[in-house]
Amino acid sequence: MRKRAYILLCAMLMLLNACGIYSFTGGSISAGMKTVSVALFENNAPLVVPILSQSFTEALKDRIRTQTSLSFLRTNGDADFQGRITDYNIQPVAIQGDQQVSAGLNRLTITVQVKYTNTIEPDKSFEQSFTRFRDFSTQGSAFASQEQALIKDINAQLTEDIYNRAFANW
Repeated sequence: MRKRAYILLCAMLMLLNACGIYSFTGGSISAGMKTVSVALFENNAPLVVPILSQSFTEALKDRIRTQTSLSFLRTNGDADFQGRITDYNIQPVAIQGDQQVSAGLNRLTITVQVKYTNTIEPDKSFEQSFTRFRDFSTQGSAFASQEQALIKDINAQLTEDIYNRAFANW
């Protein structure tokens, strides 16, 4: 009986120990990293949307702020993000055949070029492009009325990809 209780206790301890390693945010920030800086991502896309630069930069800051305990600096953080928006385009992806040929489904695509510098562990630094898209229809409402929500969704996807690449090594 004692042997069974001992085995059960050991199994429970191993299970609890394994759960302690996992992080719900998926982050593994370098030991000693205390600060982060995020420069304004300039919009160099051929099609310029005035709010995109600021909204993307703020979305990245919010992602880092909510998933880490790093303190923000204007420049030269232990983790430093810089970059630019290189593409913003809208293309039809499904043609609707009726009296008039029109796009039944369109795709908004945003691409950002990111330079991440990790001063604590320089081998984890990278420079990479990230692209995400969102499909939408203009049958029910005009693109202009959907644009901000689409940008917000794509920014959320992009910032998740960037966060995971920088802090979770995905």
